[in-house]
Amino acid sequence: MNKQKGMLSIVMPAYKEEQCIYQNLLTTCDCVSMFCPLYEIILVNDGSPDATFEEAMRARQQNPHIKIVNYKVNRGKGAAMKEGIFRASGEYIGFLDADLDLSPQHFASFLKELEEEDADIVIGSKMHKDSQLTYPLYRRILSYGYYILIRLLFRLHLKDTQTGIKLFRSDALLPIARELQTTGYAFDIEILARATQIGCRILECPVQLENKRGTANDIMRIHVGDIIAMFFDTLRIFITLRLRGE
Repeated sequence: MNKQKGMLSIVMPAYKEEQCIYQNLLTTCDCVSMFCPLYEIILVNDGSPDATFEEAMRARQQNPHIKIVNYKVNRGKGAAMKEGIFRASGEYIGFLDADLDLSPQHFASFLKELEEEDADIVIGSKMHKDSQLTYPLYRRILSYGYYILIRLLFRLHLKDTQTGIKLFRSDALLPIARELQTTGYAFDIEILARATQIGCRILECPVQLENKRGTANDIMRIHVGDIIAMFFDTLRIFITLRLRGE
């Protein structure tokens, strides 16, 4: 597919987001249009059993920049992101979590950094010294623990691989996306590990993060099973990239 020069495609995976997805899609459109008039928001409904799809379609009726990808069976965040990547038309492809704990306004500074520093990828980092964070202590502990694991396994010179906002040049991302095997939460680390192997220039930028769901609800969203699955996904990526010599 020929990518449209100057266009920003934002891939937003969603699972059981019926309470907020309508407003969050429109908020994203309003925000992005202020600094990048040529844009599209690709909402990937990852088999939500609730009314996420219907609410997303309602938002699309309000703004044609919104595109909807929908399927019935939950495949995992990584699979949803990969689906969105290959539907993107832009020269730039961004990742954004549907809850908008991270504002789409970040993409304005990310685009500037990408061009001025001649980078291939810009990622948000909670561990950047200038980041401003409002989220639970347990999430900080989990993030730091995962950072230590990633550092030991992959020796990446990145402090934070999992923050839910990233920006890529499409010509750097697409070859990587075609090789991806992970469908779960460890999707980000596989992208960044593969990008590092092929020599992509990756920058980390500060973020402002606000936990909008509240501590109690947020805790309920992170199940022990998800953490275990992410751990084993990460080990599988390590085996694939390191031990098999990829």
